[in-house]
Amino acid sequence: MRILGIIGLALVFWGAAFAGLRTESVEYKHGDTVLEGYLAWDDAVQGKRPGVMVVHEWTGIGPYVRGRVEQLARMGYVAFAADIYGKGIRPATPEAAGKEAGRYKADRPLLRARALAGLETLRSNPLCDPKRIAAIGYCFGGTTALELARSGADIAGVVSFHGGLDSPSPADGKKIKAKVLALHGADDPYVSAKDLAAFEDELRQGGVDWQLVSYGGAVHSFTNRDAGGDNSKGAAYNERADRRSWEAMKVFFAEIFK
Repeated sequence: MRILGIIGLALVFWGAAFAGLRTESVEYKHGDTVLEGYLAWDDAVQGKRPGVMVVHEWTGIGPYVRGRVEQLARMGYVAFAADIYGKGIRPATPEAAGKEAGRYKADRPLLRARALAGLETLRSNPLCDPKRIAAIGYCFGGTTALELARSGADIAGVVSFHGGLDSPSPADGKKIKAKVLALHGADDPYVSAKDLAAFEDELRQGGVDWQLVSYGGAVHSFTNRDAGGDNSKGAAYNERADRRSWEAMKVFFAEIFK
């Protein structure tokens, strides 16, 4: 009996050692285009749980976005980084990133379709509660999360971190079903006062449940340490805005997923 007890304890510790964060690359398609996302979950959590889709910056899925996906998984969500560009397309220079992101910003229907393909991939995951899904995004990804909402996607909420707020079709605000949280650098030079006012008007006219939080002293890319610390460049990390915006997202999730 003592031997059986020892074996039982060994199995418990073995299971504990291998429980926890799990990650994998996930291939999926939009039409004939092969996409490659990144999935993370905590297998210590039992049963279905809320899903969070994360959309990358203009450089595509990389270490930063994968890190955010893993953070969310450790919080108990099943998190999935959607790939907008396509498998293997990961721009290495600002010029290449600008060209790739510009292609989708100029073609919002295509941008929405790629986001919806990612959403359906997450929704079909057996760990995901399909009635409790949110989408978040950073910079280009923030724009994408908002376009997903404008498509009329049936999700609980979207969060934009320092994303573009402009819309070529403001009337699409009336299609938004999700609650919206926009986390914005008050000194972001890439979002004009005109675009900011138009964004607010779009959501008011659409009857959307929305929040806009502006962080003083923060510019574009305020959540990313790799952006450096020089605000004069237009993009820079801001520790306070990063921390406060993440906490705002957590409060938002607690509300929409309750």
